[in-house]
Amino acid sequence: MDHKKMGDDIVRLVGGEANINGLVHCATRLRFNLKDSKKAERETLEKHEGVITVVESGGQFQVVIGSHVAHVYAEIMKHRDFGGESSSTAETTGEKTSVLSKVFEIISGSFSPLIPAMAGSGMLKALLTVLTMLGWMSDTSDTYLILSAAGNAVFYFLPIFLGITLGMKLKANPYVAGVIGAALLEPNFTGLMDKGSDVSFLGIPVVMMSYSASVFPIFISISIYALLDKLLKKIILKDLQLFLVPMIALMIMVPLSAIAFGPFGTNVGDWISSGVTWLIDVSGILSGIVLGGFMTFMVIFGLHWGFTPITIQNIGVGGDPIEAMAAAAVFAQIGVAFGIFLKAKKDKTLRTLAGSTSLTGLLAGVTEPIVYGLVLRYKRVIPIVVIAGAVGGAINGHFGVKMTAYVFHNIFAIPVYTPTAVYIIAIVCSFAIAAVLTVMFGYESKTKSAISEIKDAKTDTISESTPKEIPAAPEVKTAEVKKEQIHSPLTGKAVALSTINDPAFSTGAMGKGLAIVPEIGEVVSPVDGVVTSLFPTGHAIGLTTGAGTEILIHIGINTVALKGKHFNPVVQEGDIVRQGDLLIQFDIEQIKQAGYETVTPVIVTLTQHEVDVFETSQEHVQKNDVLLTLVV
Repeated sequence: MDHKKMGDDIVRLVGGEANINGLVHCATRLRFNLKDSKKAERETLEKHEGVITVVESGGQFQVVIGSHVAHVYAEIMKHRDFGGESSSTAETTGEKTSVLSKVFEIISGSFSPLIPAMAGSGMLKALLTVLTMLGWMSDTSDTYLILSAAGNAVFYFLPIFLGITLGMKLKANPYVAGVIGAALLEPNFTGLMDKGSDVSFLGIPVVMMSYSASVFPIFISISIYALLDKLLKKIILKDLQLFLVPMIALMIMVPLSAIAFGPFGTNVGDWISSGVTWLIDVSGILSGIVLGGFMTFMVIFGLHWGFTPITIQNIGVGGDPIEAMAAAAVFAQIGVAFGIFLKAKKDKTLRTLAGSTSLTGLLAGVTEPIVYGLVLRYKRVIPIVVIAGAVGGAINGHFGVKMTAYVFHNIFAIPVYTPTAVYIIAIVCSFAIAAVLTVMFGYESKTKSAISEIKDAKTDTISESTPKEIPAAPEVKTAEVKKEQIHSPLTGKAVALSTINDPAFSTGAMGKGLAIVPEIGEVVSPVDGVVTSLFPTGHAIGLTTGAGTEILIHIGINTVALKGKHFNPVVQEGDIVRQGDLLIQFDIEQIKQAGYETVTPVIVTLTQHEVDVFETSQEHVQKNDVLLTLVV
């Protein structure tokens, strides 16, 4: 994969460099803060090769691309400087967002850059646990202590790292913010703990406590510092700001953090953690059902970030039960992927996707490709993910399983959960239940089942009185098909895809085919098949034939921006159609007056076999003329 080209394409499709306020990445996603999210070509992005899906959540425009995200990010940032110092989309566009959305945005933007370091450190701690359990290394040896320092460092000094990332997120000096966090860990400060209750600052009592691995105190302190930084820059001469602003900020913020914000933040964290623990104690089973069953969907909407500070806080005091219960959702997703792998024996493309994502999930704990590539694609498995995750979560919740180090949920991280045996039983149950239910009940929706029925249909005609009957398939079985014809869905001038003013189509990235400049505002079905996708805006439609060929008809260029105006679909997803049936009506003149081209790509996006696509030689086509011929 060409990471540079992919990065350039993504930047262009989110609206160009001028539309980007900030960019960070996590394990699988590029997280953009855009000036105007409406300028992003979401539809084209989602269909770009290598992009799994696009999610808008917590004020961020997130492009999910999988485990190679760091390479794409590096290519994007080589000659650009978006950094993490980004304001929210709402701030730059005037859009109103809820307080909760802003909080999630700040939390996610602060933790995202640290996830690789935290996950790597957590896995190192898991490795050390295994080595000591097997007796291959002593926990008092110099080697162990050095490696333990490497695994503990990011958590011990978390206030420093969070200070830096929070400073970037809140547009304050990130390194001064980091120094505020560092001051709470500096030996002169921590040494005051030996004095007990006799510590004071200018006669004001200071309650001493440990801030290593803490989260909430630094969140509060840096939020206040960001406001102070802006105020000081307004009242201090620019020539003196270089040293006066940070000096005064440190003189004010470090004592305030020690006197007020630190203790208050610690207490807030303790209260929230105690509340969660109380809820789990009341009913560990119910808590496990909710977290294990529905964490998949919390991740999709970005709601999981709300648990991150609580998780870090809990780990610092002995272990976190939240992530232990949520881990069941991950293994339920992996089980679904493995079930699809076993079930999809005839679909090599899907089998390859399911198999590879299963391994990625098991070995790395990265399951976004499963969620967006399989679970949301085959919605029939959604209840299976919920049921399997709920069972494993309930087991972990009932027996009080805890995660003792921040890790991605994969098989190598098993040693950091305690009691380990119960945790293994829980994740095996989630995995097995999901896999078995997927094999038993299948993953295909009714629409996909209808496609299978089309393959087996034997009749050549269909009665007008029964328009929803399954249309006839070719006379030979799918496996014997040597040629398939795609008819023109429009009347107009046929032009090459390379002439279209849209790289997603002109480069052939979306697939092979032709485009038509329409003369009549009617789209008819080019094949006998099923409507497998119909965009809410009515400007594009996808069909699948009995031979498994998928076809996309996209009316106009960038017409998604019309939000459905001038388009009138007359079919719905799941409808069975015959070649020549009317699909969509549209107003050519109104679309042109709105400033959009009406040239319509007709593309073969997927086939069950390797095929050659031959285009018609006619410059002008009538609807129902043969437009493309596919030869196996």
